Amino acid sequence: MTLATIFLSETVGTAMLLLLGAGVVANNILPKNKGNGTGFLHVNFGWGLAVFAGVLVSYKSGGHLNPAVTLGLIASGAKEFVPGIAVDFASVLTYLSAQLLGAFIGAVLCWLAYKRQFDQDAPDGIKLAVFSTGPEVRDPLWNTVTEILGTFVLVFVVLASGKFSGAGATPAVNVGWLGALGVALLVVGIGASLGGPTGYAINPARDLGPRIAHAVLPIPNKGSSDWSYAWVPVVGPIIGGVLAGLLSGVLLP
Repeated sequence: MTLATIFLSETVGTAMLLLLGAGVVANNILPKNKGNGTGFLHVNFGWGLAVFAGVLVSYKSGGHLNPAVTLGLIASGAKEFVPGIAVDFASVLTYLSAQLLGAFIGAVLCWLAYKRQFDQDAPDGIKLAVFSTGPEVRDPLWNTVTEILGTFVLVFVVLASGKFSGAGATPAVNVGWLGALGVALLVVGIGASLGGPTGYAINPARDLGPRIAHAVLPIPNKGSSDWSYAWVPVVGPIIGGVLAGLLSGVLLP
């Protein structure tokens, strides 16, 4: 296993995640779509299945797809990300950069799939909502708290699944499609229960990479990329993931 393999695996997996995840949002909220108006639960299940597909295709790297998962593993005391890849500066940089790049690529691919819909007029903020999250009630402090809690649940349960499978501090995503399905259902559950206030980014790369794509893509009348809010879905998930990693040693002995 090499860092180049890890980089490719995480990039492909995160691109798959964003293509399908942003795609279900686009189908739901952009005008002139078959799935227009099908609701938030449809989005929850779509994102869960996007995670399922992304984890499966990134099996070589352990299917992190999320800086909060990577940093949570470090905080939990993991010595290796996958067999042969030690936790060090080079490997961490490889995971984080691949996740951000993959998220950007996936968002661009989603735009290509829905190009004609993005060309239509839409209410303010709708086109950005395909790419990135935004709060229903804008309060950066409490929005951050929501993201911390949602990401804590994600990373804590992933770490617990690794311990349950006898894999120590390594998440049980490499046990095959059943493990990936478990993570997918977890994401559906988080969205259905904690996703209402902010749209549950629970993943810094998932929000930041597509927000950059929104800023640079030639989308007619796309409006602002809302950079004043962009720190919330980055800082909140990082705090939540690290807290989950730190507390896993105490609460998951």
